[in-house]
Order: sequence, then structure tokens, then C-alpha cells
Amino acid sequence: MRSFLSPRCQPVRAAALALFAACAAGFATQAAAQPRPAVKAVVGSTPYATRDDAMRFADEVAARRGLDRQWVRATIGGARFLPNVPRLMLPGPVGTVKNWQVYRSRFIDATRIAAGVRFWRANADLLARAEATYGVPPEIVVGIVGVETIYGRNMGNFRVIDALATLAFDFPQGHPRAAERQAFFRGELESFLSTESRTADDPMVPLGSYAGAMGMPQFMPSSIAKYAVDFDGDGRIDLVNNTADVIGSVASYFKAFGWQPGMPAIYPVRFDESRLRKDILLAPDILPSFSADSFVAAGAVPDGEGQRHRGLLALIELQNGANAAPTYVAGTRNFYVITRYNWSSYYAMSVLDLGNEVKAAMGYAPAPQPVLAPAPAPQYQPPLRSQPRLDAQPMPLPLQSTPTEPTASQPLPPASSPRQPMPLPQ
Repeated sequence: MRSFLSPRCQPVRAAALALFAACAAGFATQAAAQPRPAVKAVVGSTPYATRDDAMRFADEVAARRGLDRQWVRATIGGARFLPNVPRLMLPGPVGTVKNWQVYRSRFIDATRIAAGVRFWRANADLLARAEATYGVPPEIVVGIVGVETIYGRNMGNFRVIDALATLAFDFPQGHPRAAERQAFFRGELESFLSTESRTADDPMVPLGSYAGAMGMPQFMPSSIAKYAVDFDGDGRIDLVNNTADVIGSVASYFKAFGWQPGMPAIYPVRFDESRLRKDILLAPDILPSFSADSFVAAGAVPDGEGQRHRGLLALIELQNGANAAPTYVAGTRNFYVITRYNWSSYYAMSVLDLGNEVKAAMGYAPAPQPVLAPAPAPQYQPPLRSQPRLDAQPMPLPLQSTPTEPTASQPLPPASSPRQPMPLPQ
């Protein structure tokens, strides 16, 4: 197999301001349909060749992976520190009130839906084949690619080697889990180097997000190695220009993390205030932990189909700012699987909503949309729980572990932190 990454590899998440400005502009829907304009890379300052810790890491990677020591040293040494990237990793201020409606409006609008329709129509056969192969419906794939990069329009402009080196060696120590996150990015840098060493491509060329995610679906390097597929059989995996590989790889990722064909991701839910135990229902966060019967017994009543659900459910809470009551839905295992792409219930709901809006615009019957009736605001003050930042586009940092297939005797693995992705041991 040739390169995993196209030499033109571009990132997913440039700085939030640049992203949202780009969203307002027109956008291409398929790489092959119309060429994207050239992207100017963000170039860092100080090179890492002068850093002893970076060179020690290079030697360790070379020995561990059996790579050419001088090549690894030269590659890491050529990376440059990106001074604005570390601060983008810091969580938002404690107590910041989240707003689902504001968050949703960033990803579901007429322009993005129209682009999604064009993407679906141009790739209908590939989407159907991906569903037949992996069991993941088109609207999920379309929702992911649309939320991530507006179907390839905004793949980023940071050199991947710079972004990964910056976060591997200069992760902000003010982060509450700085050591864990720095170890994560060192693993991603090692995975990137391992992949690039097997190609004839220049490792200084690939572009990505400020976190090093690449291509239309914004895969991290280790996820490319584990889950990306050559869906058109041309002998290479290209997540930048080849929509076949993009579609197949997203579906492959979801199957690997336990997507269940035919299972709804959410159900509408209403509250029976006479027996409502919201504290119990919210305690596991987004991890499905309750049978339908125990869900109802605790005062959360799904619709008829939800009450017949045979798997476990989670009560999903989406805050709507300081002056409005939260929105609630019942999430299934498939909702949890979407959050393995990005550990955020807001992100997962945006993927579902965009996919269903595009599906409806295509003329298909969309999945039932829940009537989201929030609880009366005066009766409920939601606890402060970890939630994603809403002042920037969500960053997908997939779990870098071998996924499990949860069963009745083997429940879904708990998220060690409900909103900040953290790699599990490989």
C-alpha cells in the first residue's frame, strides 16, 4: 500500500475564528468535482532541533519502531513550535454556561445542508456500499463529514508535524490532565512518523487541524493507521481527495466502536415529575446505563418505541444557556458510539441533526425527530459538569484503543472523562 496521507493533506480545524469565517463563504462539495484553492500553511517559530527532550524522543521512537534514527531526528527537528496552539487546548472557564441552540446553529444551516445534499447525491453509490459493508447509514457519514469539514472545505492549514510536536513537547501545563494529554500527542506524533516513514512523501507537507487531525473526516494519525480503509481499491488511502476512502473510513470507524445497524441513536423523552430522579439518571453522564424499565421508573419516559428498546439508555442533557431550561433526549449505545468520534453530546446531536436534515432535503423520510420539551427551568438547576467548549469548533480526538463490543454481560466502557477525550492504553 502506498501513502496513508495525501501530500496535500489539509487540516480539519483551523482556529475557530477562521473556521466560522470560512463557513460563511461558498464551499466545494467533492474534491474531485472542483479543485480546492491552495491553502497557506501556518508556520511556527522555534524549530525543535535544539530541544534535548525532542531529540531524546526521536531516538526512542526510532528504536521502538525500527526507523532510521537520522530521519526521525531530522523530521522532528524540522518541526516548529506553534505559539497559539497550546492555549487552544485549555478548557473553557469553569462555570461557563453552554447553549445547545447556539452550538447547533453553527453546524445546521441552509448552506451546509445544501452542500450535504450535493455530497450525498455525488456519492450515493459509495454511501450505500458503506452501509452494506459496515452497517452505518448514509446520514451518519454525511453528518460527520459535514460537521467536521463542510465536506472537505475546511480541513485546516497547520503543518501536522508542527501541531503534533507542539502538543507533544509543549502541551499547556495549566490543563487539568496535562500529563495524560501530552502522552496522547506523543503517541500521535509517533504514529504519524511511523506512517510517513513507509512513504515517499515529505513529512513536512501534510496539513491538518491545530491538533493534527487530517482530511475530510479529521482522523488523528493513529486512527488512520487503525480504521482508515482503501475503499476504492486504488492501492492507497487518501482522506483528503478521495471521497470513497473518506466514506468507507468513517463507516469503518463507527463499526469498530460498536455501531448497531437499525438502532436509533436517540429517543424523545418526557419527565414524570412525580417520580423524577434526575440526579440518578444524570450520574453516568452519556454512558448508557439504564434499561427502559428502570429509565421509566426513575421518571424519564421515552416515546413508545423507546420504551420497547432492549438495550441500555442514558439521559442526555443539553444546556440552553442561563435563561432557558435544558433539552433532554434518551441516548442509546449508538449515540455513545458517535461520542467516540468526539466526546461531546453536543457534537453527537449536531451530527444527527445535520444528517437528518440532509436526508430530509434529499426526499427520504428522516429519522423521527424528538419533540424536545425541556423541564420547567425554576424546578431544576443543572449541576456543573464537564462540557465541551462552545467558543470553538469541536475537535475530534478519537479513543486510541482497540474498541470493544459491549454485550449484556460486558457493558459499555465508561468514559474516564465525559467530555475531554483521553487515549486508553494500547
